[in-house]
Amino acid sequence: MMNRVAITGIGAITPIGNDAPTFWDHLIHGVCGIAPITRFDTKDSKVTLAAEVKGFDPLAYMDKRDARKADLYTQYAVAAASEAMEDSKLLGTVPDNRLGVYVGSGIGGMETFIKECTKCKEKGPRHVSPFFIPMLISNMAAGTIAIRFSAKGPSMCITTACATSANAIGEAYRAIQNGYADAMIAGGSEATINELATAGFANCMALHTGTDPNCASVPFDKRRSGFVMGEGGAILILENYDHAKKRGAHIYAEVCGYGNTNDAYHMTAPESSAESPAEAIRLAVAEAKIAKDTPLYINAHGTSTTLNDKTETLAFKKALGESWAKSAWISSTKSMHGHMLGATGAAEAIACVKALETGIIPPTIHYQEPDPECDLFYTPNEALKKDPEWAISTNLGFGGHNACLAFHKEKED
Repeated sequence: MMNRVAITGIGAITPIGNDAPTFWDHLIHGVCGIAPITRFDTKDSKVTLAAEVKGFDPLAYMDKRDARKADLYTQYAVAAASEAMEDSKLLGTVPDNRLGVYVGSGIGGMETFIKECTKCKEKGPRHVSPFFIPMLISNMAAGTIAIRFSAKGPSMCITTACATSANAIGEAYRAIQNGYADAMIAGGSEATINELATAGFANCMALHTGTDPNCASVPFDKRRSGFVMGEGGAILILENYDHAKKRGAHIYAEVCGYGNTNDAYHMTAPESSAESPAEAIRLAVAEAKIAKDTPLYINAHGTSTTLNDKTETLAFKKALGESWAKSAWISSTKSMHGHMLGATGAAEAIACVKALETGIIPPTIHYQEPDPECDLFYTPNEALKKDPEWAISTNLGFGGHNACLAFHKEKED
């Protein structure tokens, strides 16, 4: 018999709040974290806006020596994991070898990469930091978190671009479901608001190039013209449901389904039939046993790009059928926190479980002009009190990666 899987802790470092309660409060009140870039001089850049994390202090989570040896993406991950673990009150309740870490990053330590490449070019290879490689590699967030919490169970860094942390949560769910672990620290982190990454995304025509934050990330709106770079870290604690109940843990929601597919079509563009993301949704919904036409909240990938939003809309219709898709409450919280890349799936999973816990649907802000190709209900501009029992979250990444997670509301005994 498969184990049930509960979510017992959440942690977040985001462009709209450096802890999970603030992040959620700002989501439901429509706070926009998009503003002019401060990390580099944008005078030669096509892009001037981003969703930066603000006021982050790594020394609140690690000592100065450790912070100096950790790239910003790892610092975000450790901070989010520290909050989630404290929230869960899990530490000490499971053996070290039954606690695992699946934390990914789409790109890894890019800040370190740029800094050390510049140093090598300007001063020579002898000046490159001995910590360059461990700070750079994408698995170091997972490794550092494992060290911090003595998590000696299953450990893995998943890198599937924008689907990274959704896949990390899904695979962590399966690890507990199949008995390989009692609890998992799962999610993702990203820190790539720099001149090089921004130029790369801009030159492949992925980013919004306007200057008005209120018109920048407008998912499913006819005016959409590219995503806005975000950053941060988001972590969820997944736990064997029976174990969580036995120790009296607070359960935010239950993970009940997971779908994982690939378009097998193009490096960056979605395949127009939307069949593969639709299949990921079908798989998650079927595994969760969500009855057709059940009231449903969907946190969409919703990147505010022309192709993603219309393709994702089609995927919802194909997977759920027209009537169920049209009755669902859908939102893209990227309208507020931007696209957090490898962290975005976990941030949006937190939005789902909080929506189930509180009965509040977060909005898609700055929605003004409907698009005939995006004709579902996207919860425009204001949060709604609707009390759904089920939620799904979709994330679609470069390389054709599609992930869907299904969550169920925890009912009081």
